[in-house]
Amino acid sequence: MNFLNEVANHFPDAISFAAGRPFEGFFDIQSVHGYLATYREHLLTNPDYDEATVLRTLMQYGRTKGIIHDLIAAHLDIDENITVDPESIVVTVGCQEAMFLTLRALRRTADDVVLAVLPGYVGLAGAAQLADMTVLGVKDSTAGIDLDDLLLVLDRAEAAGQKPRACYVTPDFANPSGISFSLETRNQLLRIADEHDFLILEDNPYGMFYGDNGYLPTLKALDRTQRVVYLGSFAKTGFPGARVGYVVADQRVHTVGEATELLADQLAKIKSMLTVNTSPIAQAIIGGKLLQNGGSLRLASIRERQIYQNNLHQILAGLATRFPPGTVPSVSWNTPTGGFFLVLTVPFVVDDDLLTISALEHGVLWTPLHYFYGDGQARNHLRLSFSHLTPDEIETGLDRLAAFVRKYSV
Repeated sequence: MNFLNEVANHFPDAISFAAGRPFEGFFDIQSVHGYLATYREHLLTNPDYDEATVLRTLMQYGRTKGIIHDLIAAHLDIDENITVDPESIVVTVGCQEAMFLTLRALRRTADDVVLAVLPGYVGLAGAAQLADMTVLGVKDSTAGIDLDDLLLVLDRAEAAGQKPRACYVTPDFANPSGISFSLETRNQLLRIADEHDFLILEDNPYGMFYGDNGYLPTLKALDRTQRVVYLGSFAKTGFPGARVGYVVADQRVHTVGEATELLADQLAKIKSMLTVNTSPIAQAIIGGKLLQNGGSLRLASIRERQIYQNNLHQILAGLATRFPPGTVPSVSWNTPTGGFFLVLTVPFVVDDDLLTISALEHGVLWTPLHYFYGDGQARNHLRLSFSHLTPDEIETGLDRLAAFVRKYSV
């Protein structure tokens, strides 16, 4: 992440297909003030709240689990058909903290490991490293995850005396591939988790940005045995600067003796020693946005979803125009139906040095896929992000990218 930021800073005129950022055209300071005012009025509808209580709720240290947990629970029920007790929700400092808290709570001994689809989001590997937890890679596939390989990894882990505690997946428009799981794959993964006794960490930052074919139920919505810990974020559907995420951890875990408590309560104990609480002001802004849209992020994200769909269609059509079949051998790309990303395959190995040359000589940035494997091994794949670009930037960027690819394909 530091390297990519440095390259972008050194070449500010380069068009960036590297950053997985939301579209900035709808950012508006006045709307932020409006969301805050809406949430304040919401608090005042509670007969136990007066102006002093509201001020204290927004400006003082807050509840470790968060103050908008009830609104998040309502949103999940409305948008995702996920019904959970608000007390099973911990509001976190972005989804990154949610990942760390969950892994740290699950990690009991050095034999505890987490499984993850590779290539996959680099933040999971970072959170696992901080939690001192080994990551075992599972191959991806055109279905999003290779379930046969998952079973092999589980068998190898058991033979090595390791305990797989969880498997991290992004079933909807994954980063970096953009691939989504089919309904059959979702149900099979839940069945395997039951049979082999591990949790599924479902990360869903892009699920709101689906295409014309609609969307599939989340793993959490399909879950009947509380196998899924649901990781959520308002970075893409709200705005990243708020740094508000959450985790739904409704599993009951044993404490001392026969007593049990929610996994969410254990996460809150760890959070109290880490970030104490998530900014109440930031939560209030997200809460106000939910309230203004009747609790529905799908309703709140209509404009953004259309932007991302238009950009996706444009970049797919642009690649097809610039690389007609047979003109540049071994150049191909996948075709996601939503989200922020796709993967381009080229007939040469791409690494950080070549990215710098691409920025310097061709004025275009992209992300080498080795970052999503975590092994530093250069590959002939790169990720293209199209979420934050304008139509003109996409066209210019594709022209520059095509010139770069043709030069190194000789």
